[in-house]
Amino acid sequence: MANDPLKHSPSQFSQIFHVFFLLVGFSIGMAVSLNLKSFSSFNIQLPNFSLPSSPSTTLVFIRQQQPPPASSSPPPLQPPSPSVDSSEMNSFFEVNVEPPLMHRMSDDEVFWRASMVPMIKEFPYERVPKIAFMFLIKGSLPLAPLWEMFFKGHEHLFSIYVHTHPLYNVSSSLPPNSVFYGRRIPSQAVQWGRPSMIDAERRLLANALLDFSNERFILLSETCIPLYNFTTIYNYLINSQYTFVSSYDDPRKIGRGRYNPRMFPVISIADWRKGSQWIEVDRRVAIEIISDSTYYPVFREHCGPPCYMDEHYIPTLVNIVLPDRNSNRTVTWVDWSKNGPHPGRFGRREISVELLNRVRFGFNCSYNDGNETVSLCFLFARKFMPDSLQPLLKIWPSLLQGLI
Repeated sequence: MANDPLKHSPSQFSQIFHVFFLLVGFSIGMAVSLNLKSFSSFNIQLPNFSLPSSPSTTLVFIRQQQPPPASSSPPPLQPPSPSVDSSEMNSFFEVNVEPPLMHRMSDDEVFWRASMVPMIKEFPYERVPKIAFMFLIKGSLPLAPLWEMFFKGHEHLFSIYVHTHPLYNVSSSLPPNSVFYGRRIPSQAVQWGRPSMIDAERRLLANALLDFSNERFILLSETCIPLYNFTTIYNYLINSQYTFVSSYDDPRKIGRGRYNPRMFPVISIADWRKGSQWIEVDRRVAIEIISDSTYYPVFREHCGPPCYMDEHYIPTLVNIVLPDRNSNRTVTWVDWSKNGPHPGRFGRREISVELLNRVRFGFNCSYNDGNETVSLCFLFARKFMPDSLQPLLKIWPSLLQGLI
């Protein structure tokens, strides 16, 4: 039977199939080539990425490069620290500007800032050293008028810091032109004989250290009075080579008897000292006190009544870390003549010229490295009651002029 011309062999169909796909592939290639030439006319510089071979990985990569939708909100910003606002922060780093007294920093933040010591010893501005008068008080300042007379005319040579109960507003009972007005620092409640007393002292030191102009630091109470005029006291402290922290070994029950053996080995009985709470220190010793993280925790845990931190912590600390920098005496006089657990008090009837001169000239001590002793040993006196103000004001003008 003759072959049907309309029928084709399988090999013929295969040839037609290959030709068809060849034409389709050629058409696609031409279209892609034309599109690429058109796209290149925009002169876009593409980065030379090395794409991974995995299709799934490539898809993830492309999605990451796509910009976020216009409607999406930016990620939330971290809120600034609530402790100090920007204006307060800047003032802490102004070398010749007094930092703000009222701030929102915690004790740890203040101690950290106050512990910073410049490595360059020379100041980049004209620095006039000041004395920081730090008043640790319960409430009011009944002897404020006497101190007003003492400070008058010397505003560039001193700073005042007041620590009182946080609910008591010192400025409410004072006129705006008082040297104590607005001088309260962030304070906390204090209990006598408890660690909170030392916390308050360290808080005062730390806040005063923030002012680089402060060179000497004296701790006072609301019952303290100055015994000399400002110039005499300023020169005495600024020119002193030593600090004035009473620190001595007392073998009695009220001395060594308060030592807790659990303090060993951090603090030994040989290190243990007793002394007056009312101290005067320079910047170096003050920084040691507020930055101490070795001895303070031991005292806080093991020195509770009848062991009183205010009589032992700073005297012991100074004896351990900077004994050669201390004079081992205080410049604040109190009357222990009655041999009681508390010093004598002085009211209106006890105030006299004879009393003040006995304190001012009735003692001998050494000053700096001089071989001779001096009679100017105490600069301040304590335990003067509110009713002593008026007789003190009568005596004070002559006291200032050195007439008595």
